[in-house]
Amino acid sequence: MFNIAPSPQSSFSVHGIGVSSGIAIGQAHLVSNALLEVVHYVLPENQVEDEIKRFSDSILTVKKDLEVIRNSLSKNAPAELAAFISTHLSMLADKSLSEVPKEIIHKERCNAEWAIKQQMDDIVNQFEAIEDEYLRERKHDIVQVVERVIKVLLGHPRQAPVKQRENAIILVAHDISPADAIQFKQHHFAAFITDVGGVTSHTAILARSLNIPSIVALQRARDLINDGELIIVDGSIGVVIVNPSKEIWAEYKLRQEQFELEQQKLKRLKSTKAITMDGTVIELQANIEVPEDVTAVRASGATGIGLYRTEFLFMNKREMPDEEEQFQAYKQVAEAMHGLPVTIRTLDLGADKQMNPDTVSDCANPALGLRAVRLCLSEPHIFHTQLRALLRASHYGNIKILIPMLTTLAELRQTKLLLERAKLSLRKQNVPFNENIALGGMIEVPAAAINAEAFAKELDFLSIGTNDLIQYTLAIDRTHDAVAHLYNPLHPSVLKLISITIKAGTKLGKSVAVCGEMAGDAKLTKLLIGMGLRQLSMHPSNVLGVKQQILRSQMVKLNSHARKVLSYSDLEKIEPLVAKFSLQ
Repeated sequence: MFNIAPSPQSSFSVHGIGVSSGIAIGQAHLVSNALLEVVHYVLPENQVEDEIKRFSDSILTVKKDLEVIRNSLSKNAPAELAAFISTHLSMLADKSLSEVPKEIIHKERCNAEWAIKQQMDDIVNQFEAIEDEYLRERKHDIVQVVERVIKVLLGHPRQAPVKQRENAIILVAHDISPADAIQFKQHHFAAFITDVGGVTSHTAILARSLNIPSIVALQRARDLINDGELIIVDGSIGVVIVNPSKEIWAEYKLRQEQFELEQQKLKRLKSTKAITMDGTVIELQANIEVPEDVTAVRASGATGIGLYRTEFLFMNKREMPDEEEQFQAYKQVAEAMHGLPVTIRTLDLGADKQMNPDTVSDCANPALGLRAVRLCLSEPHIFHTQLRALLRASHYGNIKILIPMLTTLAELRQTKLLLERAKLSLRKQNVPFNENIALGGMIEVPAAAINAEAFAKELDFLSIGTNDLIQYTLAIDRTHDAVAHLYNPLHPSVLKLISITIKAGTKLGKSVAVCGEMAGDAKLTKLLIGMGLRQLSMHPSNVLGVKQQILRSQMVKLNSHARKVLSYSDLEKIEPLVAKFSLQ
């Protein structure tokens, strides 16, 4: 136990987005933000070449630093760490960061710090236009890489020293890169909080993989909190309390002990099957972004992978990954899961989120543009390459193919035709694959949900993508501050569309899963199961909490509860009813 006493100074709280649950109590350690120190100045003509060399040297220095960090990872380190460092190295090697700033220095005769920051701002603006939340959050990786380069250019220590303190350390920063987090890990920090970020940022993913309380999107926490101040981080509700009173400190000490005790109890459930008290089996699977995520999946006790987002393979690259690169990534996951199902979603990029940020086309409504299956059908050679890679990998495990953003049966039938062509090409080459590979469709557009029965007739399974389904149904951009509060999974129209989809699958004997954020929200577990769902796929860190809810449930009560919720058309009646039932 850390011996931390409350401060007599005035107390205040800051609210953000909790991305990793838990409670931490400790002293704030402020991490510098080099980007704020960048100034612009014009160079004499005879110093331009030296400035370009100074920039090139800084790129090489950061590259070496990242490679050292990656090579120093222990065998027990979460698999996500090495993957994140590799991603940053790839970004650093890309010409948009390693070469374009040189052109800016030469053209504008400006200092290197200013040149790379200008290029970073341009790339970030392009990422801002991306509709997909996971891909949009990759802008923070760009910023983190650039900040490391700028720190070298400014002569900052590349590993910020942490003062030796007796108490727990909580990192407070504008943003924290995975590489920084790894370096700080030796100091056993208790939590970290940042001004920016989202639930799918690498900072958030890292926090969940390390099981460290974390809050992002705090806006100005870095400016408001002083180094060494006592702070409380409640990752469950996204609140930071600075200089807590004795009463609040004592209350949170008790909450912290209770939370840690509950977490220890949850770990005992890893090998327990997710079965209701009256014998109904629920499949709890996990969502992943990179092959290395399998480590976390297996540690969670998940019974498979319900969603493997393949966009990670295509991110921040100037060239499309070839068939062999894709095949190896899919094969690695399939083999690592030892026969458990691995549902792989085909490429979900689009007009607003091209593989190459320099080629992003203008689109007034990116979410409604050429994306996901629409893009794949318009670029059949890209789709053909991915389908061949998926089919080849299916020989090495239990792979299922999932098609995103289906809207019409014509799209589905075109997809099936292309899948058959990919199979035919492999047969001609005598390449083995699973001839009976399962094909599923994502129900994330209201039109698809309303017509779910027609899709179920032609597919092997359905998977509900609740994030987009909610956004499209309510006509709300969940990333827009002015309307984000209206984004609500319990809206009666959303629940009705989910119910329609479940009933369609049940009628035709096809499995239906939920792979959006709703699946991992333990407060909604009983409702979803009562509505008829038998498969949920979520971030690995949420599996045990959801399993606990299932083990405490009885289907008779769940069904009755779900019917009552679905009978209401008033959100103000639905929310308290769901909240009350989840606690029973």
